[in-house]
Amino acid sequence: MAQNDIAKFDLSDLAAALGLLSRLPVKVDFDRAQLRGARAVWAYPLVGVVIGALAGLVGTLAHFIGVPPMATAALMVACSAITTGAMHEDGLADSADGLWGGWDKEHRLKIMKDSYTGVYGVVAIGLSLILRVSLLAALVDQINLIVLGIGVGALSRAPMVALMHWLPNARDEGLSASVGSAPAPQTYAALALGTGIAILCFGSSCLAILIGTAVVTTFWAGIAKAKIQGQTGDILGAGQQLSAIAALLCISAALH
Repeated sequence: MAQNDIAKFDLSDLAAALGLLSRLPVKVDFDRAQLRGARAVWAYPLVGVVIGALAGLVGTLAHFIGVPPMATAALMVACSAITTGAMHEDGLADSADGLWGGWDKEHRLKIMKDSYTGVYGVVAIGLSLILRVSLLAALVDQINLIVLGIGVGALSRAPMVALMHWLPNARDEGLSASVGSAPAPQTYAALALGTGIAILCFGSSCLAILIGTAVVTTFWAGIAKAKIQGQTGDILGAGQQLSAIAALLCISAALH
């Protein structure tokens, strides 16, 4: 395949991104996906659209049949976790354990790679679940849940690409290292997609949401840079979780 064939955007990137970031039964051309590598990251916000729409649909149906708001919100979070294989929650837990449980880069990365979950990880997942469920429950009667799922799903995947582009890989192996560093054109395309979809979904409230998400992502990037001098797949997954929480906080504040 010629170099100019692998340098441009490709619709097959969406299938590759869905195959990587979800457990949906998507047919992926693995040879092409491997060849394109990080060029597929521009499609990450579109994966968020799919996952968010499914969660929003579940929430809408639950609310329609009279399920209480807290249970409706829990079903939405459960749908998202099932659809992604809880990979972002796992990233958050591993990041919390490693970054705060280790005393140097090597030890932190070793803890993050370990399959066991420690106290920091349990607390991180618990707080993430509590915040997302409680914030979604407060929004059940305030906003179209499908629109909410699409907007937050798309916007929270864009920071993953930004972290891949602006932070080096902290280790020479692992999921993030195997995908590679996000090229600039695909990074800006992902940010534009995430931002554009959020603007369409949230309208006048979007500026505060974008600022909140950017602040949280920048803060998280600074922590990762200080503690392990870069990013890993766990750092990216945690970035998605933190961005989603930030977006929900800003949406809730805007609507109440």
